Amino acid sequence: MTKEVFFSPEEVIISKTDLKGRITYANRTFCDVSGYELKELIGAPHSCIRHEDMPRAVFKLLWDSLSGRQEVFAYVKNTTKTGGYYWVFAHVTPSFDAEGQVVGYHSSRRSPNRDIIRDVIEPLYQGLLQKENDHINRKQGLEASYAHLHDVLRSKGCSYSEFIFRLAMQAA
Repeated sequence: MTKEVFFSPEEVIISKTDLKGRITYANRTFCDVSGYELKELIGAPHSCIRHEDMPRAVFKLLWDSLSGRQEVFAYVKNTTKTGGYYWVFAHVTPSFDAEGQVVGYHSSRRSPNRDIIRDVIEPLYQGLLQKENDHINRKQGLEASYAHLHDVLRSKGCSYSEFIFRLAMQAA
């Protein structure tokens, strides 16, 4: 059984990436929680901390939103260098240069509400993963999971970020 890593509600994990998702900045909290040294993170793909329990549909939605120059709120399960894991409540935004061009991405992550993770996020993500795993073809699995996620959101009458942010506000 893998070990869950927790961090204080007062701490904030911060990272920045270039347009390809390679880490260009990581704060000390990111290093401490993930177990990586700063030199290991700089230049590495941010996906190096992607946990296998995270549905690809959530990342597709995240990247679709970011490519549309929109911010995203999401609950994300990450993996540590030693194989443990940690949950975060993430706020990801595009970073712009002086001319208004997107030059990278900035992510601030806080400690999530455990009740939300247990009662809402884990069941939702397990359902999305099941849709992905029901197909031998990864592309078809992603499409099925993404469609299911949109069905869930449509039933709630909101976007993914709105859904996630509402959950966070209810818990506050």
